[in-house]
Amino acid sequence: MKANQSKVDHWVEVCADLLMAKRKALLVLFMLITLGLGYSATQVRLDPGFNKQIPVRHEYMLNFLDFSRVFTGANRLLVSVKWKGEGDIYNPEYLATLQKVTDDVFFISGVSRPSVTSLFTPNSRYIEITEEGYVGDLVVPPHYNGAPEDLELVRGNAMRAGMVGSLVANDLKASMVRADLQDTDPKTGKAVSYTDIAESLEAIRAKYNSDNIEINVVGFAKLVGDVVEGLATVISFFVVAFVITAVLLWLYARSLKLTVVSLLVALLPVVWLLGLLPLMGLGIDPMSILVPFLIFSIGVSHAVQMTNAWKQDVLAGADSVTAARGAFCKIFIPGALALLMNALGFAVIMLIDIPIVHELGVTACIGVMLMIITNKLMLPIIISHLSLEANARKGGYSTAHAKHPLWWRLSALALPGPALVVFALSLVLLGLGVVKARQLEVGDIGSGAPELRADSRYNLDNASIISSYSIGLDVLAVFADTKAGEEACLNPAVMRAVENFDFQMRNVDGVQSVQSVAGMGKEVIAGNNEGNPRWAAIPGSSRGLQQGSFAYAPDHGLVVDGCSRMQILVFLRDHEGATVFHVVNEAKRIIEAINVPEVEFKLAGGNVGVMAAANEAVKHAEVVMLAALFASVALFCLLTFRSLRAVLCILIPLGIVATLCNALMASLGIGLKVATLPVMALGVGVGVDYGIYLYERIQHEMADGKDLRNAFYEAMCQRGTAAVFTAITMSIGVCTWAFAPLKFQADMGVLLAFMFLVNVFGAIFLLPALAAWFNQGRALVAFKPKSDSPEIAASYNVR
Repeated sequence: MKANQSKVDHWVEVCADLLMAKRKALLVLFMLITLGLGYSATQVRLDPGFNKQIPVRHEYMLNFLDFSRVFTGANRLLVSVKWKGEGDIYNPEYLATLQKVTDDVFFISGVSRPSVTSLFTPNSRYIEITEEGYVGDLVVPPHYNGAPEDLELVRGNAMRAGMVGSLVANDLKASMVRADLQDTDPKTGKAVSYTDIAESLEAIRAKYNSDNIEINVVGFAKLVGDVVEGLATVISFFVVAFVITAVLLWLYARSLKLTVVSLLVALLPVVWLLGLLPLMGLGIDPMSILVPFLIFSIGVSHAVQMTNAWKQDVLAGADSVTAARGAFCKIFIPGALALLMNALGFAVIMLIDIPIVHELGVTACIGVMLMIITNKLMLPIIISHLSLEANARKGGYSTAHAKHPLWWRLSALALPGPALVVFALSLVLLGLGVVKARQLEVGDIGSGAPELRADSRYNLDNASIISSYSIGLDVLAVFADTKAGEEACLNPAVMRAVENFDFQMRNVDGVQSVQSVAGMGKEVIAGNNEGNPRWAAIPGSSRGLQQGSFAYAPDHGLVVDGCSRMQILVFLRDHEGATVFHVVNEAKRIIEAINVPEVEFKLAGGNVGVMAAANEAVKHAEVVMLAALFASVALFCLLTFRSLRAVLCILIPLGIVATLCNALMASLGIGLKVATLPVMALGVGVGVDYGIYLYERIQHEMADGKDLRNAFYEAMCQRGTAAVFTAITMSIGVCTWAFAPLKFQADMGVLLAFMFLVNVFGAIFLLPALAAWFNQGRALVAFKPKSDSPEIAASYNVR
């Protein structure tokens, strides 16, 4: 080991020597791995799943999973059949179409057939009280044949069954087919295919849409289908971003060889990742489809740094192999550290206890860690076989003869005076960011599916259903465990507690309607008393409650036999994060105020219950996640640079950029949720890349005797040019996503472009300003790293 050389530097040089000595054998090995994983990547599959959205250890979800054995409805689809002709739905053409749609939905693979409900299903019944006693039958009787008297009979039966607002639209111009989905197909035992279900639903729409009939469909399966359908467009935008990156990289490097190599090596971890997923028994969720592009973005950044370092050494007179060895020695430590920070950023989001987040974190971590092999080991081997074209040798600035005018002017920020101006601007931006970031909401913002555009087919269908019915897809199920023994529905204390909860929830802002056994019981009891509304109340005796016995049947889906378990369905007007938070908090308040020993209310089920649990998981984990991420980054930087000042110089810009990202999300109406977490992790990871590359070079140059300004200037010439180029190139590429049909891709494009640019600005503006004041009267470095070899360090010809 050379004098004044650290053990880390020594081992890096040993590895570099081994890498160059075995480069042919290793290159063949890497190519074989690429071919094998490339073939495996063709087997990768989309793997959406409703249960993957559930934070399974959350209190709400423990209750949901417990009660889901007897109650369903969280993963539900609604098919609304709307009449656009004259009159209302009670005509032969409409009812014949509704019956056919009901049959088609019934036979969709993955649908729980007992749950299918429409005017034509056997679980749609009515009951009325006559002078002769109870009379009840199917809403559409078996002898129905479309005759005028039959149509009037169906109209009356639907009114008696109280279906207006639920199965029948309020204006009698539409009715609904409702069905719950299963996780596994009972025939095959395999997980249901949401894309197949979505295709079946679209086939129903295409089959029955006409001048008089309009089909509207909503549900998780249909949402997944629409997202998957939009993935073809997503891939086309990826191609556009790739082409833009390639063109700009060629203009920057003036070398076709370096351009092709950089892009191919940036793609390799994506191919390897996609190839490993089938081998691990994993698929890729449609909501995580952007992860491969994030891996590609990080790969481009690191590939440009490596090829740029190689090019500088070649221009300084070194041969390809020596330059590749030198590039490896200079880039491996800061590059590997930056990649570890990227992986850590994705790993930390797994603190949120949701399966899809764990899957996303694992996928992204594997992709980033693969980059240590492809970008730090394979790339030096490849470029050691290249020669630099004549065009790539022309132009540029030589540090031995002339100063790069832009970087020399920018280096003034490493002086205490100009640094104060940067501090002032940074504080102003931070203050504005903090104020706006406080408005960031957890959860969805806006009605419908935020993953899709407002004018998408799905969101138009959702708006139509919400405006036509008193119920919609957004339902919060509140469960009740009774302790009154058998026939709890005949216990006045239990029923009055349920009635109290029902009544108070109806008056909560954001609630559209409520269904409960107490509410149905009161209607039946009033019917037993000539329909007098004065009798629509819960009697004070078991005998009086027996009058409402029809309402206590399990067929209605609100109770089990004996009423030992119940659910109350609270339908919301939308599923915005603020609405869900308010309604759930009000439900908690009402439950605490009721306090009846015979019944215990538990939250929560339905799709809103799942959203509430996910939102709470994200909100509670956000602070812990960011604290763990920044603490881990600080620890790694401290171990690497052995300087607290280095940690502060790298972390402070990251903190400001993270705050500004939250402010931008609040300004654009993007909620903090599972889909946006990767951007937060990527933001910190990319910022760490820029900061570590620049700071490592500043530290190296100062160890060779330069002052801070000249050290920062050299760092910008050697590392900053590539960093700024990468940030601008990737920002331009992802900005094209703003025109994508999938709104979540458009939002991610804007956020990623912002993160790429602002992170590099933080590194080149704020980092040297901080170093300028931390360096007052003290050395910036804690140890002296190795010097470049004389023949390589003589001059750097950079663009």
